[in-house]
Parts: sequence; C-alpha cells; structure tokens
Amino acid sequence: MKLLLVVVVFVVLGSSSLAKLSEPKVQVYSYSPGEFGKENVLICHVSGFHPPDINIELLKNEVEIPGAKQTDLAFEQGWKFHLTKSVSFTPQNKEEYSCKVRHMNNVKKFVWEADM
Repeated sequence: MKLLLVVVVFVVLGSSSLAKLSEPKVQVYSYSPGEFGKENVLICHVSGFHPPDINIELLKNEVEIPGAKQTDLAFEQGWKFHLTKSVSFTPQNKEEYSCKVRHMNNVKKFVWEADM
C-alpha cells in the first residue's frame, strides 16, 4: 500500500511539472495576400500556450470585428494548446487590423501587416 501511495505521488508531481505556464505564440495573417478594397480573411493563430485560459479578439481600429469564427481548443504535445480565430474583412488603407490575445492576466496586441 505504501508503494502504491509513493507511485501516485510521483505521477501527480511529474504531471504537474510538465504543465508549466507557457506564453502563447501568435501569428496574424490573411488568407490571400493583402489588397486594399479586396475581400479577404483575417486569421489569428495562437499556439504553444498553457494553461488554456485564453481569449482572442480580432479588431479593426481597436473595435472587435463581428462575425468571427473560432476553432475548438486543440491539445498539443507537452501539455500545450492551440486555437485559431478568423473573420472575413475588406482591408482599407489607413485602417489598423489586429489580434488581441489575453492569456491569464497578460494582454498583447499583434498588428496585421498587409503584403502591399
């Protein structure tokens, strides 16, 4: 019985050490090369994060773009997760398009760079 208890403690401690805080890696891009006035899809792919307490917003000039779709939270090796959010948009000159990611208590904004 003592041996079983020791094994359980080692498994629990080993699992918790694998599940350390991991900051998300964020990629913001468009489906097609960016052209002003041409409909496209803005995509924000967030990967490599743990724990899965995360929120993603796609913004135009700091205002959330309505109608965005988000994938289901997916599990990667090493206790990390990934998620993708996308929305149709028509980029306009002098407008800022970005992805705001809140992971735990950290909030960061990532700006889409047009390919023009």
